[in-house]
Amino acid sequence: MSRIWKRSKSMILLAALVAGSLLTLTGCHGQKGMDAFVIPEEFDTSREYEITFWAKNDTNKTQTAIYEKAIADFEEIYPNITVNLRLYTDYGKIYNDVITNIATNTTPNVCITYPDHIATYLTGTNLVVPLDELLVDEKYGLSGSEVCFDSPAKEEIVPQFLKECSFGGHYYALPYMRSTEACYINKTYVEALGYTLPQALTWDFIWEVSETAMAQDEEGNYLVNGQKVMIPFIYKSTDNMMIQMLKQKDAGYSTDDGEILLFNDTTKELLYTIAEHADSGAFSTFKVSSYPANFLNAGQCIFAIDSTAGATWMGTDAPLCDISEDKIVEFETAVMPIPQFDTENPKMISQGPSVCIFNKEDPQEVMASWLFMQYLLTNDVQTAYAETEGYVPVTSKAQESAEYQNYLARGGEDNTTHYDIKIRATKLLLDNMGHTFVTPVFNGSTSLRDAAGQLVENTVKSSRRGEEIDEAYMEKLYSDINSLYRLDQLGNRNGMVFSEKAELGELPGTAVILLTSLATVWILMLLYVGCQGIKKRGNRKK
Repeated sequence: MSRIWKRSKSMILLAALVAGSLLTLTGCHGQKGMDAFVIPEEFDTSREYEITFWAKNDTNKTQTAIYEKAIADFEEIYPNITVNLRLYTDYGKIYNDVITNIATNTTPNVCITYPDHIATYLTGTNLVVPLDELLVDEKYGLSGSEVCFDSPAKEEIVPQFLKECSFGGHYYALPYMRSTEACYINKTYVEALGYTLPQALTWDFIWEVSETAMAQDEEGNYLVNGQKVMIPFIYKSTDNMMIQMLKQKDAGYSTDDGEILLFNDTTKELLYTIAEHADSGAFSTFKVSSYPANFLNAGQCIFAIDSTAGATWMGTDAPLCDISEDKIVEFETAVMPIPQFDTENPKMISQGPSVCIFNKEDPQEVMASWLFMQYLLTNDVQTAYAETEGYVPVTSKAQESAEYQNYLARGGEDNTTHYDIKIRATKLLLDNMGHTFVTPVFNGSTSLRDAAGQLVENTVKSSRRGEEIDEAYMEKLYSDINSLYRLDQLGNRNGMVFSEKAELGELPGTAVILLTSLATVWILMLLYVGCQGIKKRGNRKK
């Protein structure tokens, strides 16, 4: 029996050692890493390639059809390349799946994602292909001599958008589509309350009108809409809300090298203001209440802030609407830039998906991925996708094309392709590209962004519960959010943001949980196998 116990301990120890090795491997994102990608002299068109493309849409069949057509057209040009499309409804799910697949070297070839997410992927050695040399390669770079379609030149990508894809000293992505945020306004109700929309929105104006809209009659109906429900101001993405407020105040958020500046006095002042209006019921968020568009279209919201890419859900005649037709209220919709603290110096976030390619053992496979990645920037794909929602093409070539200019000029012609509010939202970004900004990208910037939004969400929830929002509350809130998103660890990573051999502890919390779960599964599997072996030997001895 003692020998069996000794063997049992040996098997358990072996399992633990193997699991520890697996943790190290997942922490480094795949054994010893990969060799750096080197551009082949020629792309071998005599070979067959099969690549995977992970993309996101909002269950929008039109977008799906555009992806499918782009793939079919590309495969006609390059019949030796097969592109397999995998669709997601959420960027976070793409991010989580990529993190999971890193450990097993099964990442996609081409992936629509965000620079913040790519920064985490870069903790793996040579995992994401840097594009610096590919962009300017004479044969296969943008508008290269051997590219078999009309690819845009590097200088034809909008400089601000391309710059967003540069971090850690390299370009790791190409922009795919761009949007910003807009304030969709029930102008009818604003004027009914005795106000006139200013040329530029301010936070003070929105807060004042929102509080005025809370007036009720003796039966509890809101005077402005005659209904029992009214949330005058709803914000979809509270991370963007806090980030933009801080930027407009010239307050700290983070430095380029990853120093965390979020927990400052200006943030606290903003949260006190948010708490005040959440307490009165004048303000809420998507996570607390639901989609702003649903309340706006039902006449239960006056100011709905969402992406310009969400314009097709906004307004009385919105082509995409999640509420029944009998709930929709007639009103005039205004589309304006987000509110500002200083209207003479407006600042709004630039956002939208980018595309990266993952390194593989076969450089020719990477080249096939790069060619398809370029194809997504052609005029046909860019224009078609931009017309589905309030996105803006990322190339001046597409923006200036006759087809796209014709599309913009036909705003209001119908309530589908040329839906007036959608085109007004698109023009809002085109007119304000010089006022847009992006946040610093580093390993952990995703966690910081989530933390910024969580500060707002927690404050709103606490206010609605009647909790006292004071200095003690703020101190605890800062501490809780700091711990939840492991931001206290990010500050120690300066200089290691793009380290080639980052340890597991340097990953954001979500990545650590995913990779640790994989290792745990392996531990349990090995323990099971070990126990079965011990059991069989014990049975033989009997």
